[in-house]
Amino acid sequence: MKHYQIVIIGGGTAGITVAAQLKRKDKNLAIAIIEPSEKHYYQPAWTLVGAGTFDFKDTEREEADYIPKGVEWIKDKTTAIDPKQNKVSTDKSGGVSYDYLVVAPGLVMAPELLPGLSEAMDKKVVCSNYTDPEHTWEVLKNFKGGNAVFTQPTTPIKCGGAPQKIMYLAEEFFRKAGVREKTNVIFATPGTVIFGVPDFAKTLNKIIKDRDIIFKPFYAPVRIDAENQDIYFKYIKPDSVHSFDGAGIKIGEEQLGNNEIKIHFDMLHLAPPQAAPKFIQESDISLKEGPGKGWVDVDIHTLQHLRFPNIFALGDVAHLPTAKTGAAIRKQAPVLVGNLLQLIRENKVGEEAYSGYSSCPLVTGYSKMVLAEFKYDNVRDSDPLISKFVDTSKEQYSMWLLKKYGLPFMYWNLMLRGKA
Repeated sequence: MKHYQIVIIGGGTAGITVAAQLKRKDKNLAIAIIEPSEKHYYQPAWTLVGAGTFDFKDTEREEADYIPKGVEWIKDKTTAIDPKQNKVSTDKSGGVSYDYLVVAPGLVMAPELLPGLSEAMDKKVVCSNYTDPEHTWEVLKNFKGGNAVFTQPTTPIKCGGAPQKIMYLAEEFFRKAGVREKTNVIFATPGTVIFGVPDFAKTLNKIIKDRDIIFKPFYAPVRIDAENQDIYFKYIKPDSVHSFDGAGIKIGEEQLGNNEIKIHFDMLHLAPPQAAPKFIQESDISLKEGPGKGWVDVDIHTLQHLRFPNIFALGDVAHLPTAKTGAAIRKQAPVLVGNLLQLIRENKVGEEAYSGYSSCPLVTGYSKMVLAEFKYDNVRDSDPLISKFVDTSKEQYSMWLLKKYGLPFMYWNLMLRGKA
């Protein structure tokens, strides 16, 4: 069995960033990354791919080009973690033991959790930027009017703002294509508000009102009938019974019992349900009950595991009360690296603390963006350097340029190199 001082599970944004930062701090560390994929994707740009304003091939690079020098790449799938034996099992490479473990495999799409979705996904008029953004673009181009429904599941998802970003872009595209007047743009979400941070919600509420976007909160999707192009929702507002409003009549909602609603769609974009990988859910490192069931049980500030002190986790798989975004990883990685290195050197965790920072670059049109930055408890947390010159709670052309050009450059050339 091969042994390493540090084993990192996952060669995505989180795993590569941590490995690069660790090697920059101490080139003598013996580190291995377990990652099966030969390709690495910049997924934040998939929203733009789905709207026809970014080339998919520009989001793809070779994984080998980003494995830090001196880090061994175990090109294999992780199948199990045994934290009591300090051991990771792989599909083909056998067992790997460690002194310290960093868990960063990301999450997985779980369309099977929404009945009918697996059969419908990425076919005909059902699309998702999370899985095939090029198909989304084809659906938008072929759309001739009717109900354009955008929705998301009740599970945690990558970048909670993504399902509405493509909606804003689609709405503008429909205007340019001359089909907007015969289109109902509908955003149906299990959420209670359009966005959790008040400053940004104020801007977005004005946008959806000005653009005649139909907002349906408390709508949790429960099943899809792809053949008849119907999606069913459960109305989940506590202690409430669903009742029709003018918008409901306009879009042809049908009431099925007190709190089930059927909406016909002529196109449907959705984020599929998402979950932690099976080997995480089955391991002792995950929570076994409560709202964080299945996700890695870490201290929300130090990112150290709450029961196995030689294990840390970050990124989408960690149970943290903030949005699962690449921007969150950019702030989590240096905290984890600092705390892990002090644990190695002094046998006690460092004092670095993660405040829950995340950001959601909310693209609201083909040349406009709201940069929503926040931390734990939905408190606004704007970068002082940017907010000194720009009000990021308002739509800005400069923020669009940041999204399309600045952030991809930073990702490939700074973040994955351990420099940012």
